[in-house]
Amino acid sequence: MVQLSTGDMLRAAVAQGTPVGLQAKAVMDRGELVSDAIVSALIGERLDAAGDAGIIFDGFPRTREQAEALELLLTERGRSLDHVIELGVDENALVERIAGRFSCAKCGAGYHDRFKPPLRDGVCDRCGSAEFCRRPDDNEETVRRRLAEYRAKTAPILPFYDERGLVRHVDGMGAVETVAA
Repeated sequence: MVQLSTGDMLRAAVAQGTPVGLQAKAVMDRGELVSDAIVSALIGERLDAAGDAGIIFDGFPRTREQAEALELLLTERGRSLDHVIELGVDENALVERIAGRFSCAKCGAGYHDRFKPPLRDGVCDRCGSAEFCRRPDDNEETVRRRLAEYRAKTAPILPFYDERGLVRHVDGMGAVETVAA
């Protein structure tokens, strides 16, 4: 299966300096969500490139309009959704999880201030580098703003999919192994 992470796709477009990336950068830097039209265009391109492979959508759709656009994109390609997974997580725990993450600037190994620090303080376990970085949007203020956006715009699409019998609710507060299973 192919994982389509809209966040990763948008960050790649920003890093490459594409026209979509430049449009998205200003919006993302403010901690806001990129327009439905931009995200839908990226998704359509990736669906075409994926061929017949199964798709996992990560971070999409985020609005009712995006859900309707996704339905159209899939229908045009003779595809449909099998499941929608909602990971339920306490908001304060989610802020801690996101705001505490960082990575090695050299090899990309992922870490967390509390849950997965490097074995040796300030030294990457994988490559030995002492250079680490954090995404500029991984801070409490931005995460809380995004959670407010989620409550206002994304949570309301769950009934759209629930009516179709697609929603699977997963308690995201359990152990990593349990949630993954």
